[in-house]
Amino acid sequence: MAQKPKIKDLLNERACRHNTTRKSACNAPIPGATTGGCAFEGAQISLFPFADAAHLVHGPITCLGSSWETRASRTGWPGIDLTQVGLTTDLSTRDVIFGAEEKLAAALDTTIERYRPQAVFVYSTCVTALIGEDIDLACRHASAHHAIPCVPVHAPGFVGSKNLGSRLAGEAVLQHLIGTAEPEDISPFAINLIGEYNVTGDMWQYTPLLEEAGIRVLATLSGDGRIAAIRTAHRAGLNVLVCAKSLVSLTRKMQAQYGIPWISASFYGRRDTSESLLAIAAALDDAALLQRMKQIVSREEEILEAQLRPWRERFSGLKAVLNTGGNKAWSIAAALQDLGIEVVATAVGKSTESDREKARRYLGAQGVLMDKPGQQQAQIIEESGAQLLLAGGRSLYTAIKQGIAFIDVNQEKKKSYGGYRGLLNLAEDLKVALESPVFRNVGRRAPWQK
Repeated sequence: MAQKPKIKDLLNERACRHNTTRKSACNAPIPGATTGGCAFEGAQISLFPFADAAHLVHGPITCLGSSWETRASRTGWPGIDLTQVGLTTDLSTRDVIFGAEEKLAAALDTTIERYRPQAVFVYSTCVTALIGEDIDLACRHASAHHAIPCVPVHAPGFVGSKNLGSRLAGEAVLQHLIGTAEPEDISPFAINLIGEYNVTGDMWQYTPLLEEAGIRVLATLSGDGRIAAIRTAHRAGLNVLVCAKSLVSLTRKMQAQYGIPWISASFYGRRDTSESLLAIAAALDDAALLQRMKQIVSREEEILEAQLRPWRERFSGLKAVLNTGGNKAWSIAAALQDLGIEVVATAVGKSTESDREKARRYLGAQGVLMDKPGQQQAQIIEESGAQLLLAGGRSLYTAIKQGIAFIDVNQEKKKSYGGYRGLLNLAEDLKVALESPVFRNVGRRAPWQK
């Protein structure tokens, strides 16, 4: 019988570098931590791109309304895209008093019979966790009755941050899906992409290059992912942790349980894309494979270099402030530097220790690492004379007040900035933003205003 994940273990991740030098909990709950996204939201973000699975929220309808479509993903699913179907048990006051396990069982039956998913994820919420709903039992009964995986996801919002919710989602996948099926054929160079959500099709920018070299993507968690594929993920030869360090617990446990080594990778910008492609090939330990990948990287860099030259001339002398989260604190910074733009500050409030170290290395001694970007970014823009702000939608008003160009680089963005081609997409969007009169004029006062 699967055990509920232990929060204290996930808060003390041995694979995190800072735990080897000093005892420090990973994303330990602090007052106000969930304002940037609670654990429930983090779990849904990690699992939602499984478009052939149903996502059933066991809680009040407000939990579904607040979390649905938290992150877009281009899934490529030819059937019913179940990420576009909101499913909830819609608990009422009466359900809280008398319990709602029968209601959950009926919801599972209805969901499976109507949509025929390959699996069902059942999300616990604050309310159902507090009243002690046994979602494990309901999932076991539904799995036995319908012969498909029904996965309990124990990530109620109150346990901590969005980052912790991603770890809890990884625990659920490891316990209930990975290792439950065998692939039809086993490739000698099969990898899993972990933490790649394929936002705006990012993974499609670099996976063709992997395939050209002879590397097969066996499974992803969870961009463009399929339940049948993630069930066979234990047969991969390498786990590639793309961006999302929150899932490092999953890669470490898969190494312990199945002997699968893992590496971290980023596919933003020319340098990081090239380094990651070569690192994947090197980790698979085949000389011919590595040589093929070197040839592919050399070819792509030569093509890209010719295309970047006019952009570097256009952006020469520009300064930018970057306010995003996690690994993008340094990976997007690297992409901007590839375009010839100086990054004067980046936000590290939601970054890991290793992300902070990389951000410092990329920005240099003079670059500012912002722990509280909401309070710092406007002042830094004024002092540095930055002409660009790259951030999430909430920072748009800072750009308007400062009268500088703005680019949304979070999950709301419309184009892919991943891989070699994505860098050119970023350059195009930067050009449009810099030449747009909106940012210079929208914050101006009317002539009759003092």
